[in-house]
Amino acid sequence: MRVLIAAVGRLKQGPERELADRYRKRAADFGRKVGLQAFDIVEIKESRADNLERRMLEESIAIANVIPDRAISVILDERGSTMNSAAFAGRLQDWRAADRPAVVFILGGADGLAPSLRDKAELALAFGAFTWPHQLVRIMLLEQLYRAVTILGGHPYHRE
Repeated sequence: MRVLIAAVGRLKQGPERELADRYRKRAADFGRKVGLQAFDIVEIKESRADNLERRMLEESIAIANVIPDRAISVILDERGSTMNSAAFAGRLQDWRAADRPAVVFILGGADGLAPSLRDKAELALAFGAFTWPHQLVRIMLLEQLYRAVTILGGHPYHRE
């Protein structure tokens, strides 16, 4: 199964980009050991439309165009469900076992996602009730993906 992060906006060169790249590489290296072939990031250009609904729609269409057929889609949203790292690893394991080609984690733009894309998501996931900068959300997601694959690979988890 492929893991794809579709994110509106791009990380500029700097410490955030370096940290995101480090966790993506770690997740990809360890992920191969547990049946995850790739950890890819697709950066979606931010819409410049004047109208809020139009911006959300344009960005959501661009995201929808990179989601593979039969993929599991997960949106990151402050109103979504929270879970601990072990539960997240279990969810990733279930998705892998379901023989789906990919799981796509969707990070919308500053204005959010169009309802048409939100409604198609199989899971809305939150990193708490705080509002987080998109750069940090991407890093936290990559870190949790790395943590999940290490848990699935039998690496000792300090919370157990």
